[in-house]
Amino acid sequence: MTATAPAAGATVRKCSPGAARGPRRRTGRLRRVGLPYLLLLPALLLELLVHLAPMVIGIVMSFKELTQFYIRDWSTAPWAGLDNYSVSVDFDAPVGQALLHSFLVTVAFTVLSVGLCWLIGTAAAVFMQDTFRGRGLLRALFLVPYALPVYAAVITWVFMFQHDNGLVNHVLHDQLGLTDKPSFWLIGDNSFVALLTVSVWKGWPFAFLIVMAGLQNLPRELYEAAALDGAGMVQQLRRITLPSLRPVNQVLVLVLFLWTFNDFNTPYVLFGKSAPDAADLISVHIYQASFVTWNFGTGSAMSVLLLLFLLVVTGVYLALTSRGRRTAQ
Repeated sequence: MTATAPAAGATVRKCSPGAARGPRRRTGRLRRVGLPYLLLLPALLLELLVHLAPMVIGIVMSFKELTQFYIRDWSTAPWAGLDNYSVSVDFDAPVGQALLHSFLVTVAFTVLSVGLCWLIGTAAAVFMQDTFRGRGLLRALFLVPYALPVYAAVITWVFMFQHDNGLVNHVLHDQLGLTDKPSFWLIGDNSFVALLTVSVWKGWPFAFLIVMAGLQNLPRELYEAAALDGAGMVQQLRRITLPSLRPVNQVLVLVLFLWTFNDFNTPYVLFGKSAPDAADLISVHIYQASFVTWNFGTGSAMSVLLLLFLLVVTGVYLALTSRGRRTAQ
């Protein structure tokens, strides 16, 4: 047998195993990277369908003169341009004055509710850090208002705030004698106090839960060293607890602000379709402008203005808090 020599000038190429596995490795890497996004795709599409589509429709409706005459086919409503926005922000006209009053009431309500929820939740979380008998049961009881359905919880408060046979008037007037006569809690100026009470009762367990989770990550050695240096409970709270919880509190305050400012279920169940002037939150006010007066164009414009306000406040808050973190570092 004679061996045949390769022709002159021919190049012999050797195929290495690594080169053959290169495309397979790239394909496997693409599959591993793309699989999580593929699994998230149905949820993202559903989220866009549930939230983004109504948002876009609401923005389009805000530029239309949409009343009850066009409710069957809202796309045929005449184009109004910026008229709905100009009516909403005209504070010399009745519609603008009512919206401004509702906005100021909502701001006052949100500041008080968020502040009290954070204060009570933080105090309870700090108190629960110590070990004592029945701590687990007390934690579970603290979370009951947050775990209850909103309708069941608020409708219970409606019965408690009744004028003639409510538990609140029975305790304050009949038993403690703090008032001269039974008060009307669901109408008049007292409605703001009633709404604030229900909101704080319902919201502070969430603050308690978040702050308590943040406290679990703080090392006990810091408190032991501070106690050896002679720091009391107040100094430990100021120098260790609150500075360490700053990132947690920044997120907590923002979430509580957005939830409280947009809260619709609590005032609607507590007062019905028409809330008193003292408790006229902007969420209920927009509902009345849309579904009571049947002026969906103006109501949509108010909703868009509320969305823009919340976006601006959130952006400013995040910018300030991020700048504070960089300065602290």
